[in-house]
Amino acid sequence: MKFSSPRRWLPWLLLVLLLIFTARALLVGKPVGTVTVQRQDLVETVISSGRVITPERIALGAELVGSLAQVLVEDGDRVERGQVLARIQDAEQRAAVEQARRAQEEAQAGMERLSQVGRPVAEQALLQAEANLSQALAEFERVQRLAQAGFYNLSRLDEARRAADSARAAREAARAQARGNRPDGVEARLAAARLAQATASRALAEARLDNTVIRAPASGVVTRKLVEAGDIVTQGKKLFELAADGETQLILQIDEKNLGRLGLGQQAEVVADAYPGQRFAAEIFHIAPAVDVQRGSVEVKLRVPAPPAFLKQDMTVSAEVRVGEHSQALSLPTACVRDAASAKPWVLVLMDGRAVRRDIRLGLRATDRVEVAAGLREGEVVILTRMGVAPGDRVRPES
Repeated sequence: MKFSSPRRWLPWLLLVLLLIFTARALLVGKPVGTVTVQRQDLVETVISSGRVITPERIALGAELVGSLAQVLVEDGDRVERGQVLARIQDAEQRAAVEQARRAQEEAQAGMERLSQVGRPVAEQALLQAEANLSQALAEFERVQRLAQAGFYNLSRLDEARRAADSARAAREAARAQARGNRPDGVEARLAAARLAQATASRALAEARLDNTVIRAPASGVVTRKLVEAGDIVTQGKKLFELAADGETQLILQIDEKNLGRLGLGQQAEVVADAYPGQRFAAEIFHIAPAVDVQRGSVEVKLRVPAPPAFLKQDMTVSAEVRVGEHSQALSLPTACVRDAASAKPWVLVLMDGRAVRRDIRLGLRATDRVEVAAGLREGEVVILTRMGVAPGDRVRPES
């Protein structure tokens, strides 16, 4: 008995097996991965990166031109309000203060001299002038009577009249001097003006001396030191940058497509890139009213109620903002939804051994699951998108 060569019947055997498998696939269906629509708690988040900011960043400069004698802080140093950061050479300013001080003392002495010497002397001079005038007037009247009686000639009468007029003029001058030396007189006002001017000059000199000392206007951290001892500084030149103490904030640039899901008061979990294992809480308190057209984003600020010690100015952070949550929401994995980013998402439902297209409406979108707001019922079986199945195909669940 002869047997045919295996090379002759092997192709036919493979063809028969292929037909058997094809028929089985057509009758039974292609095996596919599936999931069941079920209810569970969902939290939708928006993730964005940003940086740490402080509400107040102060640039400190000098109001005088001069050479720096001392620089007392370094980058990163913590300073208190009023603490000295640097000093400018102040020999000229100290000399000006001393000169102004002496001018003030001189003006003060002038005021005292006026009250202790000038005013009493003027009052006494007025009394003397009035006495002299009374005497001159009495003498004039006596000479006038005697002249009328023929005892004195007219020249003697003229002499008495001139003496009376001179005494009257001296009395008026003494009155004017006394008035000027009184507390409300012109001499007193002039002396007070000199003292006020000297006092103002001293205050100006002391202010200029004080400007040679650069102090921290608020407590905070020196973020940048831009000078060294010996540098020449000018008015307006920046010497230091200070991050003042205050509420720690984060600033994020979030894609404008998420704008409708953001709201004030929403909570976020934040992690600094430098400390990935240490998460902390933050809260949205500001959403910019306009969109940055260059970036296609919206600026969002968050406050950090309890900032961790490691958090520093300008540190990069990643924030996960909770924009919505539903308890026991009807949901399925994101991998089941087709055209999820479009206006008409859909899924393939396993029904009676076939893949049936079903349009759905989505609600919350968590990291790996989405809420089904309409289009599916709890317990229905949905085919994963990676299975390469088209609507109408005969399918069966993978074993």
